[in-house]
Amino acid sequence: MRVISQSAKRKRKRLIMDLIFIVVLIAIDQLTKYLAVWKLKDKPAFKIIDGVLELNYLENQGAAFGMLQNQGGFFIFVAIIVLGVIGYILDKTPNAGKYTLLHVLLSLIAAGAVGNMIDRIRLNYVVDFIYIILINFPIFNVADMYVSFSTVILVFALLFYYKESDLSFISFNQKKYRELN
Repeated sequence: MRVISQSAKRKRKRLIMDLIFIVVLIAIDQLTKYLAVWKLKDKPAFKIIDGVLELNYLENQGAAFGMLQNQGGFFIFVAIIVLGVIGYILDKTPNAGKYTLLHVLLSLIAAGAVGNMIDRIRLNYVVDFIYIILINFPIFNVADMYVSFSTVILVFALLFYYKESDLSFISFNQKKYRELN
């Protein structure tokens, strides 16, 4: 009979919580896209704040901001690689409280990647519908917000919150990393 340590149980619980969080985020993204198709497709834009924010349906066959149109296979491939890297990092992340931020940010990025990947596989385009008129920002969706906001916060966290030694668990070669220090 195999005995599982308390640390391993906590790690498994953390990963299950990450997965539940990701599934809930994906559900929210997919629900908002469903509502956008139902309420906005083939209709004029819905103004939320006149001259500032509106809901405007768009079928985006490109990446963020409409770049690289009709490259769905490439985006699916990139999303799978990103999800693999995120899965690896989440699995290797220590159970200390200081890594909660990392779990949340990586889960948001994963949920955004999966949310848009579902659209690409199912529809061959991504449903976008949020438009900030005030700054003429490209139309986007909830999954894009997950990825964009969490990536910016992740960059700041990596630059100013986590120390290099805090991230040593990511190294593929722990022995080599220890020798460098």
